[in-house]
Amino acid sequence: MEPPRGHEYDRIQEVCARLSKAPTRGELGILLSREVAAYSLFDLQVIMGRTRYEIHRLPPAYRRSAGPYLLSQIVDAHHMLLSMCTRGAFNEMHQPVKEREACLSYFSMVPEGCYAFDIRAEYLPQFHSPMHRLFYYLLGGFVMFVLDKPGHPVGTPFPGGQMVEERDGKFFCPVRDKHKDVFFALCNFCPARQTEEG
Repeated sequence: MEPPRGHEYDRIQEVCARLSKAPTRGELGILLSREVAAYSLFDLQVIMGRTRYEIHRLPPAYRRSAGPYLLSQIVDAHHMLLSMCTRGAFNEMHQPVKEREACLSYFSMVPEGCYAFDIRAEYLPQFHSPMHRLFYYLLGGFVMFVLDKPGHPVGTPFPGGQMVEERDGKFFCPVRDKHKDVFFALCNFCPARQTEEG
């Protein structure tokens, strides 16, 4: 069941339109940090509760290996975004967004992506907000288009034993090209290359 769209959808569209206009990595970082800093402590508690719940649902062996990376994807990215802004690091980043077209496509997708889930299946559905889903997309945008790193941290394992790798400054992911039919997947916009099979 799709949640009704209203002021939250309009707000998400406005945020994404603003982010799309950032010409440099530093300006994009500043705009993203402003949006992320606006989330309340309660929002962050709900978001992290939902993240931990999703990790807990994984098979035990995979949860032990992948869980720390999946938490890092949220916690470390959040901390890095805000600390870089506080230190003024974004003021030194004058390079243009490297994958401009991918960045524009990403923020064009995000408003629909925030509504692409059945809230009845959500952990704590009574607290569900598409703005919480936006939080994940904001962090994904930071990692992929400001830091130019993969959406999943290097080392993240996937079922089958392969993981996200960095080789000579390039990133490789075993699932990079496997979610093309899922329009809201970060993989479709990730700077990592598909790991070669075999």
